[in-house]
Parts: sequence; C-alpha cells; structure tokens
Amino acid sequence: MKICIPAEGKNGLDEKVSLHFGRAPAYALVDSETMECEFIVNKSEHFGGTGKPPEIIAESGAEVVLTSGMGPRAMQMLTEKGVEIYCGISGTVRDSVEAFKKGYLTLASSDLACKDHRH
Repeated sequence: MKICIPAEGKNGLDEKVSLHFGRAPAYALVDSETMECEFIVNKSEHFGGTGKPPEIIAESGAEVVLTSGMGPRAMQMLTEKGVEIYCGISGTVRDSVEAFKKGYLTLASSDLACKDHRH
C-alpha cells in the first residue's frame, strides 16, 4: 500500500512530519510493505505553483494519507478521489507508518477537520 505523509523535508524515513498538511514542504510516499520512501516536493498553489495538495497526492497513487490534521476542503477532495485519511501523527515518517500499522491512528471525519489555520 502506498502511504502519503506530509514532511518537513526529504530525509527519508527519519524526516520529521509536517504538522500543517497543505503547507508541508514535501510529501513522503512510503510503501507499507517494503518501507521504501520517496518524496514529492509541494509545488502547489500554496508555494506559488499550480494545483492543490490533494490533487498532487491523488495523482501520486497514494491510497492512504497520514496527517496530524487537515482542513475540511482537503479532506473532501481526497475522500472524493478514494484516498483514506488517518489523523494523529507526530514524530517522524517512520513513526507515523508504524502507528498506522499498529492501528493507533484515527480514521478522519469532518468533525476532526481543522477549521482554521491557527493550529
């Protein structure tokens, strides 16, 4: 399974997760079986590029997104594209994948969505 995690940089599985989904500098794509990790640089409209992070992530083939939190519009866009979202990550990319595998994360719902940008 291909898992996407917002990240602060591109330093492999030990990279720190980004706590702001849409403005994450990069997104880690991790194969849950092999733990191979690659990164997509966030070139969305948030950084003067084009497109929105959910579109970029869906195009990458990610089946699941792990995040600390996410706005309602991003959540809706990913859900419409068939991508599952789990909330509650912290630490590193590796920590997040392990928490997902152990069932420690919460499946996202609209009541868990971030309602503003002051978190």
